Amino acid sequence: MTTLPYGSWPSPVDAALAAAHDGNPEYVGIVGDEIWWTEPRPTEGGRRALVRRRADGTTESVLPAPWNVRSRVIEYGGQPWAGVPTDGGPLIVFTHLADQRLYRHRPGGDPVPLTPLSPVGGGLRWADPQLHTDRGEVWCVLEEYTGDRPADVRRVLAAVPLDGSAAEDRSAVRELTPERHRFVTGPRLSPDGRRAVWLGWDHPRMPWDGTELLLADVSADGALTGARTVAGGPEESIAQAEFAADGSLLYSSDRTGWWNLYRDGRPLCPREEEFGGPLWKIGLRWFAPLADGRIAVLHGRGGAALGLLDPATGEIADAAGPWTDFGGTLAADGEQVVAVGASPYTAAEVVALDTVTGHTRVVGAPHHDAVDPAYYPRPEARVFQGPGGRDIHAHVHPPHHPGHTAPDGELPPYVIWAHGGPTSRSPLVLDLEIAYFTSRGIGVAEVNYGGSTGYGREYRDRLRGQWGVVDVEDCAAVARALAADGTADPARLAVRGGSAGGWTTAASLATTDVYACGTIIYPVLDLTDWSADGTHDFESQYLESLVGPFAEVPERYAERSPIEHAERITAPFLLLQGLDDVICPPVQAERFLARMRGRGVPHAYLAFEGEGHGFRRADTMIRALEAELSLYAQVFGLRLPAGAAPLELTG
Repeated sequence: MTTLPYGSWPSPVDAALAAAHDGNPEYVGIVGDEIWWTEPRPTEGGRRALVRRRADGTTESVLPAPWNVRSRVIEYGGQPWAGVPTDGGPLIVFTHLADQRLYRHRPGGDPVPLTPLSPVGGGLRWADPQLHTDRGEVWCVLEEYTGDRPADVRRVLAAVPLDGSAAEDRSAVRELTPERHRFVTGPRLSPDGRRAVWLGWDHPRMPWDGTELLLADVSADGALTGARTVAGGPEESIAQAEFAADGSLLYSSDRTGWWNLYRDGRPLCPREEEFGGPLWKIGLRWFAPLADGRIAVLHGRGGAALGLLDPATGEIADAAGPWTDFGGTLAADGEQVVAVGASPYTAAEVVALDTVTGHTRVVGAPHHDAVDPAYYPRPEARVFQGPGGRDIHAHVHPPHHPGHTAPDGELPPYVIWAHGGPTSRSPLVLDLEIAYFTSRGIGVAEVNYGGSTGYGREYRDRLRGQWGVVDVEDCAAVARALAADGTADPARLAVRGGSAGGWTTAASLATTDVYACGTIIYPVLDLTDWSADGTHDFESQYLESLVGPFAEVPERYAERSPIEHAERITAPFLLLQGLDDVICPPVQAERFLARMRGRGVPHAYLAFEGEGHGFRRADTMIRALEAELSLYAQVFGLRLPAGAAPLELTG
């Protein structure tokens, strides 16, 4: 064992390796005897590829670059493809990122457009498709821009002809319902085809605040009629709804304070666990009914396990395997359930569960140790105490290296990670970005601050009216606790986060003296601007709950905005921004930097062309990660690894 100072340990986990393994498979589906999903390709311009696993176990990308299977509905997107088996092979429909058109495709042929282009605003966008070949249609969510402002948009359920007759004719798209709600999910048909269900909600609610479960009859001509609300409301969030094989209606509701499962209004398995999650993307799925009456479920506190629920007994048989957290994507057909699972020592994989034998196996995106797993972090799930004695959930990743240790008495630097959302969470799974730091002797603590999901509605609601307060306090409490118990060097603490986490980072630098520096990634910096056409429609009234109604507390928006308190920031920082970001536009970053100019605070700004909200290209991720390490090296007095690009800090 070699002794070297923390932060100077040599590591095979470089930025290129971390970038190459960024992102997870998503949107699993079963098409006949094949399993399909999408997966990221950072080295192919950050596109998402559609991948199929044939019955013989061979895997292939269905479409070559530059095809990019990704929807932009509500900007965060949603289920971008659907498929069914036919005599001529799989029939697929998908949304292509570049033009947002819906395409029909049979492997071996060329994609055929089904929907037209629109020159108005953000155009026409499609998500959560469901193929109905008997009707010759694909039913989905249509997002249609009617003007150039982010708020000039409508969303309805629509039926697109599979014969291509709407490819140049918007009028050939059949709207299934009148415009009733600002936001909707795709419709699900009952087994007899006579009823349909979907979710709807309106500003200023977010889907985790309250949604309505809508039930309608399907008329002979395929219209959805007599729509009525059968569950949900302003204070009840329905996360997902499906029909079971017997025609009963299943849904996930948080009416008890936890997203639990219900059948026709009756609880199936009452637990203080989550059987649902925040609907950041249209078509996320946490349960799937089976033909034999059982239900495949993702459930748990914090992380989510994959299991089979027997409604007759309320018992759940969890799938065996190394996976400790499953993402919100699930498919079931016949005797097979497919999901995406990960663990602290394995990256996200496509996993199949045999519902008869209970056997699980990896069927796609298998984890391969790109380096010796001895370099992986050894995380600990901890609960800290915040102001007033409130619990704060966090994952602590101490520095770890198989061949190096630090001198006796030296305490390591630590970086506090604030997740985005903020109504989201950090999963306890393998992340090579974290390993990039821990294997060099820099600790990481991911804080699931008050407002995070996975711990019930009461925990989630802690952030109501308190964004910029509770999140900042909780991150600081974890940082101080790590310093107090001898885990971290109190003089070498940093904070970092992206999106809402970027907000928390900037607010932390402006309102606390805990951190020596910070990395601010595509952040919200000006609440007043962000609430007034400064962001996209989906989150345009998010602040009404996070901060308070603007009409009633406008001063609170200014008081909490880091851009209004730039003079308070004295710690060095790195600001990373995508120039194509429409969720947290670069204009906020640029105005913030203008206020910092000439104040003598060392900082750097890296802006990336072609990147939006969330970096997807390998070269961007490499530059960003090396720049972040360079910031810590300069502030904490560490040695930058050979070959890593240095970062120039200016005042």
